[in-house]
Amino acid sequence: LFAWESVKSTPKLIIRDIIKNINQIDSQIKIFAPKWPIDKINRVDLSILRLAIWELKYIKNTPNKVIIDEAVEIAKEYGNESSSSFVNAVLGSIIK
Repeated sequence: LFAWESVKSTPKLIIRDIIKNINQIDSQIKIFAPKWPIDKINRVDLSILRLAIWELKYIKNTPNKVIIDEAVEIAKEYGNESSSSFVNAVLGSIIK
């Protein structure tokens, strides 16, 4: 779903790296979605945000627009009716 061509990690290693950096990733969510405490964000949206922020901050070899577009598409597919807008707004704010 995300552009993984240059990522030579398995999904398990990606998840481990996200968990290792969860405090920094979640701090970005708290800064750019201040009205939404982490524990109140839909779990699907939170997972999408965490993965996308990890890719934006730690991989840096995929264009930001591609990362955001893919995250929004995943949110449309698996989230609720407002997920794609929420994900787009948070990620868009992060890259500004």
